[in-house]
Amino acid sequence: MKLTFSKLLHLSRNLFLLTVSLFAGTPKESPPMPNSNLEKATFGAGCFWGVEYNFRTVPGVKEAFVGYSGGKTEKPTYRDVCMGDTYHAEVVQVIFDPKVVTYRQLVDYFFRMHNPTELNCQGPDVGTQYRSVIFVHSPEQRKIAEELRAQVDASSKYKKPVVTQIVEEQPFWMAEEYHQKYFEKRGGPTCHPTPF
Repeated sequence: MKLTFSKLLHLSRNLFLLTVSLFAGTPKESPPMPNSNLEKATFGAGCFWGVEYNFRTVPGVKEAFVGYSGGKTEKPTYRDVCMGDTYHAEVVQVIFDPKVVTYRQLVDYFFRMHNPTELNCQGPDVGTQYRSVIFVHSPEQRKIAEELRAQVDASSKYKKPVVTQIVEEQPFWMAEEYHQKYFEKRGGPTCHPTPF
C-alpha cells in the first residue's frame, strides 16, 4: 500500500485521537433546545470538525455540536466509532433560527461543502463513519432533503450518482469535549476540503 502525505497525516491524526479517547469521558446525549423558536438539523458529511466549522459561519446558526448518530449502540466513544463496528456516522447537529436561515438553505450548504457521490469516505477519511447522510427531524425536512438531493443528482456537477442517505432522526450522542469547536480551539485550516 502506497502512503501519500495526506493518508499519513490522516493515520497520525487518528492514532493521536484514539490515544486521547482512552482518557476521555463518555459522550452524552444532545442538550435540550434552548428556545422553542429554534429548529434542529443533523448532517454527516465526512470529518465532523470541518462540517461544524462551516455551519458555524452561517448567519442564523445559533449552535452546532459534533457527535455520533445512526449506529447500533448507546453512548459510543470516538474510539468505538473509529473501529467501524457501531455504524455511527460523524455528524453535526445544527441549532438554527428559521427566521434567519431556512432548512432548505442549510441542506444546500450541506451539499456544497462535500462530495455527496463518495460512498463512505471524504478525501483521505475512509469508513462508514464518514458517509454522506441527512437525519431528518420532520416530514417537511424529509421533503426538502429529497428534493435537493434529486436536484444535485440531476445536475451536471458530478459524474457519479449522489449516495447521500436520508433517514429518520436517530439518537444523537455528543462527541467528547476535545472534538467540540475543534478548529476554534486549535486554529489552522479545516480538514474539510470545500468551504462554501
